[in-house]
Amino acid sequence: MGKLSIGIAGAGIAGLAVAQLLARAGHRVVVFDQWQTPVPVGSGLVLQPVGLKVLEAMGLGADLTALGARIDRLFGRAAPDDRVVLDVRYEALNTPGRGLAVHRAALFSLLLKGAHDAGCGFDTGKPITGAGERRFVFKDGRTSAAFDLLVDATGVRSALAPRMGKDLAFGALWASLPWPEDSGFDPHTLEQRYKAARRMVGVLPIGRKDPVAPLQAAFFWSLKQADYAAWRAQPLAVWKAKVLSLWPQVSPLLAAIQDHDDLVFARYAHKTLVDPVGRGLVHIGDSYHSTSPQLGQGANMALLDAFALSTALTRQPNLEVALGEYARMRAAHVRLYQWASYLLTPVYQSDWDGLAALRDHVAAPLMQVWPVPLVLAGLVAGQIGAPLRGIGLR
Repeated sequence: MGKLSIGIAGAGIAGLAVAQLLARAGHRVVVFDQWQTPVPVGSGLVLQPVGLKVLEAMGLGADLTALGARIDRLFGRAAPDDRVVLDVRYEALNTPGRGLAVHRAALFSLLLKGAHDAGCGFDTGKPITGAGERRFVFKDGRTSAAFDLLVDATGVRSALAPRMGKDLAFGALWASLPWPEDSGFDPHTLEQRYKAARRMVGVLPIGRKDPVAPLQAAFFWSLKQADYAAWRAQPLAVWKAKVLSLWPQVSPLLAAIQDHDDLVFARYAHKTLVDPVGRGLVHIGDSYHSTSPQLGQGANMALLDAFALSTALTRQPNLEVALGEYARMRAAHVRLYQWASYLLTPVYQSDWDGLAALRDHVAAPLMQVWPVPLVLAGLVAGQIGAPLRGIGLR
């Protein structure tokens, strides 16, 4: 295939990753973003072994590993008796691979620098409301130049993707806070506490956002989207008391939260496009597939999509054939993880008290029975379905 002109909508993880990969392959790439200066949105995230393989192939693995926190285990207990209801250990895979928790700003900065270094152009401050004739349509009615290919990486509420799926009832409050030294938190574990499936508080070590920054933790609290306005209206002390009643150990983290605006509310939706390819347009990341963060796959799926699209455009001499190959590369893995997340989310985040009670009594003993530990670890690591093999990585 000859070198293409490619317009990418969205300077998030998916958009910046695919921009860097395509520019390195020799294509002319322009990234469009609604903000005047692209910025990361959110707190911390866990990069699973499959996502880390993509970043290693991009030459970013070592730099990011130096900033992040190795994650060996996902662990959770439920009130009122501190029963273990989540215990996933990467060591069950019998491979060196582990999770890597990072500050979103650390990943974003490396991807943004990589895109600039690869020669990508940037056109910012232009919210995109549509696309037609291989051009983006902006909010003010103007259009972009025509491109050989448009890539939609604008996320779950993309104006370029078909309206489908549904908003999830539960979202989460997030904050990046100083790591609480001498507090008893494991620096290599994602820890959570639950009350049924209605309330959840979690702590994730996320390393540093840059080499000279202090260590940080991502703190998160499950909250219904419908309850967000009421949460903002009540005194912060009332909410803190609820959190402490569930997990007193988080007191040092709560002390760093002084205002409602210290927490960002993340809203989630579940959708999966039937086909990520349209006429001259392809969807990647959350504009293609989105779900709750319970399996922690969002960034990893975005990176796999980006690498798959780049690989398909390199392998095939025809654009239409290449886009079809991209869709085939990702279809099975995307469907598998969308269904897994759809089925598992209510177990840890819902109003189903009966399901939570069943979880509390069954999860702990079941997690000790082979091959359940291996399957759970493989699922969390993103390895079920062998996604790397299909996109040309080992």
